[in-house]
Amino acid sequence: MSWSHTSARGERRVTEQQGRPKVVLGIGGGIAAYKACELVRRLTESGHDVRAVPTDSALHFVGSATWSALTGHPVSTEVWDSVHEVPHVRIGQTADLVVVAPATADLLAKAAHGLADDLLTNTLLTARCPVVFAPAMHTEMWEHPATQENVATLRRRGAVVIEPAVGRLTGVDTGKGRFPDPEAIFEVCRRVLARGAAPVTADLAGRHVVVSAGGTREPLDPVRFLGNRSSGKQGYALARTAAARGARVTLLAANSALPDPAGVDVVPVGTARDLREAVVRAAADADAVVMAAAVADFRPASYATGKIKKKDGAEPEPVALVRNPDILAEIATSRPREGQIVAGFAAETDDVLAHGRAKLASKGCDLLVVNEVGERKTFGSEENAAVVLGADGSETVVPHGPKEALADTVWDLVVERLPGK
Repeated sequence: MSWSHTSARGERRVTEQQGRPKVVLGIGGGIAAYKACELVRRLTESGHDVRAVPTDSALHFVGSATWSALTGHPVSTEVWDSVHEVPHVRIGQTADLVVVAPATADLLAKAAHGLADDLLTNTLLTARCPVVFAPAMHTEMWEHPATQENVATLRRRGAVVIEPAVGRLTGVDTGKGRFPDPEAIFEVCRRVLARGAAPVTADLAGRHVVVSAGGTREPLDPVRFLGNRSSGKQGYALARTAAARGARVTLLAANSALPDPAGVDVVPVGTARDLREAVVRAAADADAVVMAAAVADFRPASYATGKIKKKDGAEPEPVALVRNPDILAEIATSRPREGQIVAGFAAETDDVLAHGRAKLASKGCDLLVVNEVGERKTFGSEENAAVVLGADGSETVVPHGPKEALADTVWDLVVERLPGK
């Protein structure tokens, strides 16, 4: 069913828009409302039929003419407009996705308690599709126990509530509560729509997952290091898809230049020992840990405080190496939380499955994602192919495709093994 229109031009638009995913964009009364215009642009340009439903307060920041021009649909905040079309019911009933951006503390409270005093809150009550909230408010409001309880309630019901970003807020304030980047919100919406119905989308709601990504670097001197080719793209895909499925995500990013995914707490790390400390700390209350980072097996035995110089006519001194901690084996063995699921990645260049099975047995993890790597394989690519080995003897083949597809398969297998699922 398409959005309602009454004019002849509107009827033609209905025909043109049939079959396009229908997205309701709810806009709360916060200064970040202007940033939602960019989210509309990304949604419409990618083939989505968007209808804006602002609150009265939101129109103080961005007027109805702007929302109408961007979406091609009339804009109203009232349930009394076009009553014969029952908009307070129809808009939610016919939507494929509802995203509230920015979601103020007031809107989160109304949604959690089922209040319906305008068109947007009525739409939220009638929607039977996935719902995404992108909060934006001052840090004190976000951290208030009432807001946190409301967020927990919404997540428990299956809504995806994106964690706000950390940064400059209104005025001189800085902290957690900043509106996430519109492009990152769009990626969450895209993944939620790709997943389908709400109960499946939010199958990680209420769960805390830890993901490592990128490649560690082991310094040799102030300007040189031992590293690897990992871009972090697979780990970031795992973080994005987990957030889209409702999880609270901690991403331990080792030397990656990728933008922070929306709704994800990003912890930058450098060396393998840095990563180990971060993993141990983050895994303490995690339901699942997925180690996708390429961790250096070795590091230089000594660090030169000054740049190592070339000596005329002399060969360089050999670089002695020592072992780095085996983070995956340590976490899999210790299991700091009962029922915790631990998954690792094994990048191999030959005898891929044989090495993978041996590594699964030696590490003690629940799942091991085994893929073939090389100079032009996997590292830095947007796509991947793998076999996911399970400690229970299972083998799940993931054909060559987007790294997000592999990420979703990994989370499917994690969800199957989580206690209480």
